[in-house]
Amino acid sequence: MTEQKRQEIFDQAAQILKINDRGTYTVPTHGLYPFQWNWDSCLTAIGQSYVDEHRAWVEVDTLFAHQWEDGMVPHIVFHQLDDGYFPGPEVWGTNRSVPTSGITQPPVAGFAVKRLYDMAKDKNLARARARELLPRIDRWHEWFYSNRDPANEHLVALIHPWESGRDNSIDWDAAFERVPTEGVAPYVRRDTQHADPAHRPTKAQYDRYIWLVEHFRSLDWNNSVLHDASPFQIVDPGFNAILIRSCADLAELAAELGEPDIAKRNQQRAADGLAALDKLWSDSLGQYVCFDRAACSLIDSASVGGLLPILVALPEHRGDALVARLEKLGESCRYLVPSHDPLDGKYDAKRYWRGPVWLIINYMITDGLRKSGYNDMALRIENASLELINTGGFAEYYDPTTGEPCGGASFTWTAAMVMEFIRRAA
Repeated sequence: MTEQKRQEIFDQAAQILKINDRGTYTVPTHGLYPFQWNWDSCLTAIGQSYVDEHRAWVEVDTLFAHQWEDGMVPHIVFHQLDDGYFPGPEVWGTNRSVPTSGITQPPVAGFAVKRLYDMAKDKNLARARARELLPRIDRWHEWFYSNRDPANEHLVALIHPWESGRDNSIDWDAAFERVPTEGVAPYVRRDTQHADPAHRPTKAQYDRYIWLVEHFRSLDWNNSVLHDASPFQIVDPGFNAILIRSCADLAELAAELGEPDIAKRNQQRAADGLAALDKLWSDSLGQYVCFDRAACSLIDSASVGGLLPILVALPEHRGDALVARLEKLGESCRYLVPSHDPLDGKYDAKRYWRGPVWLIINYMITDGLRKSGYNDMALRIENASLELINTGGFAEYYDPTTGEPCGGASFTWTAAMVMEFIRRAA
């Protein structure tokens, strides 16, 4: 790809961020997702920093302005009413002045804020804004280990598939069967009015998603009891890797900004989490796997969640094994990285997180690969990502075999990640 073409793609990406900008927050895409999503915003801010550093900091500030008193940062903030999305604030019933959902999402904030700080040209602005965010992110990290790690195992659990960001992953199938479908209030989905239903989660999955929301709402969203009250308790290696990396990055940033207590706490969390993560290794699959805490068993499922630990400072033999796993996956599809192994019978190339390529995942994996010195594989994935953009536009996700764009179009975080791919290679 020529430099001129790269610049054209970069400019198109910047325009998508502008189109989806709502002043103090950015929506993932028009129609399908009309509110502020947690990890979308944090990753979007990285792209925004290339064109407006102040606006990038505002994005993260807006998210953390809605942090709960107990430290949780919700996965959706409903800034304005919009009946084009379900479930809306009336279903969540969290009773906040600005409505939010009652669950969280992958904690990329520590990682993103460290990236914003490192990229900053205006270091005075970066120091001031990062210092304000440090204690808030630290409180969120503390919330995870206080509320989602009751046995002090140094690994946290998801209590709803939406928290993972990988909503309908094959990883959850068996555990999700424990979630009832009876008694769910009648509802009308909106996502299938904006995107091909064949690309979205099934109705049976949605019934269970909503059952969990209604169940947690009946418990007044009391995070001190929700973990044990949920029939769905999954320790996801990808989610935990993001938390571990964010703790490590926050510790490094806090040390640089003269906050030794925050640095010490997060350094310890990262070290403990990294040691515990090895319990999730599968020799047979050559990658990490999820653990079903309610059933007390590992889940034999080869998803991209088991590759995300490349984000953290793994032992060399584990890093080598994950690169070998990526090589193997590359034999089964044209575009890396599929969200699930194409050789699995449940693999679905176009249905959300059961097969498609997501560029935010590609970005995090390549960041970890480069940090550990696996530059060839990182470049291969980055080039595949840009090829998808060149042929399919800025889609929500893509078919790993054909490159067909799926889900929403003009997608914000896809654009932000492309800006990183292009500028990081410059």
